[in-house]
Amino acid sequence: MANSAKLGHNMTGAQMSPKDTKTMVEIVKRYSADVPGNASDLMNARREMAGEAGRVGSVPVPGSAKGMLKSTFEKMMGKNPEVLIDKLGERLAYERTGVRLYEAMIAKVQALDTGKGADPDLLATLQKIRNEEEEHFHLLVWAVEKLGADPTAVTPSADVAGVIALGVMQVLTDPRTNISHGMNALLTVELADNAAWELLIEMAESAGQKDIAKAFEKAFAQEEKHLATIKSLMRQDQLKQLS
Repeated sequence: MANSAKLGHNMTGAQMSPKDTKTMVEIVKRYSADVPGNASDLMNARREMAGEAGRVGSVPVPGSAKGMLKSTFEKMMGKNPEVLIDKLGERLAYERTGVRLYEAMIAKVQALDTGKGADPDLLATLQKIRNEEEEHFHLLVWAVEKLGADPTAVTPSADVAGVIALGVMQVLTDPRTNISHGMNALLTVELADNAAWELLIEMAESAGQKDIAKAFEKAFAQEEKHLATIKSLMRQDQLKQLS
């Protein structure tokens, strides 16, 4: 892999123009901001907006009679099935995006070969993880349908998960980023994914969905391997570049 960092004509640092930096600091001290206020005003504005805003979305009412009966039964038992369905929807959206993220990373590896051809071992590893992410997606579809809910619905947490993943996708699809940047972005995804599956299993068990929790154990074990693999690949790459 090519080095991810190179010396160049970078003009972003203040040290590149100490005289202008000193002048800028003096001007800031001399003149007040165009917009009055301070951090407490911003906090108050955010608090006010939070009180006026609605929710991100809602968990849809089950579309099937079976789903309605199951939801009603769980409510009578003092549980809130919509909480579990919301988190299942979040993970479903995240795994679907995960497939696309790894496909973007595979394309980047293929595009950035140095004439010797893309690393076949790296491509095989990324493809394996991509395929397992797709398996997890279908597993979550099964779990949502088992609870009588609609796996195509975008739950509130699924909506938020999509926004979170947007930055990672932008890194991976930016033609200027390299493999090291991509690995760093994937590490962010895998850290969150690993913790989320662990919580999801705990929630399923707490909701009395033992079979769903059991079915998720394999996915969690695979996600642990994904995290370890990406950490190892990133470590090897960075240490190799440093030497």
